[in-house]
Amino acid sequence: MKTYTISSGFSAMDFDAVTALLQATYWCKDTSKEDVILSAENSALVVGAFNEDGVLVGYARVVSDKVRLAYVMDVIVAEEYRHQGIASDMLRVMLNQPELHRVSHWLLATKDAHPLYRTFGFDNLKYPSIMMELWKNK
Repeated sequence: MKTYTISSGFSAMDFDAVTALLQATYWCKDTSKEDVILSAENSALVVGAFNEDGVLVGYARVVSDKVRLAYVMDVIVAEEYRHQGIASDMLRVMLNQPELHRVSHWLLATKDAHPLYRTFGFDNLKYPSIMMELWKNK
């Protein structure tokens, strides 16, 4: 098993590595490094997982008003580091951040990681009929 550490904060991130990880996903494959950095700068929290050599192998972020709503985004772990608890540890750090302790409503979207998030208490929308969305093309 490989060892890793979790760090938070914009300055701790390697955005070349974050961009490479996100470009390999189904939800962010066309993103640019500039957009990755801008989204991180405008997030309430970014966390990264780093291997024993200090290489970023996992990333996640939270968008939030730090009172009522937090949205977990871009949770990704490099393939060779998956199934070692890294995503769980990053989530644990995010959910336990002191500046987010007042948040009452946490949201996320996932296509394939429902079992992971359910272990933290996430579930299907309680009131899906009140949720709406707008998708705008760039």
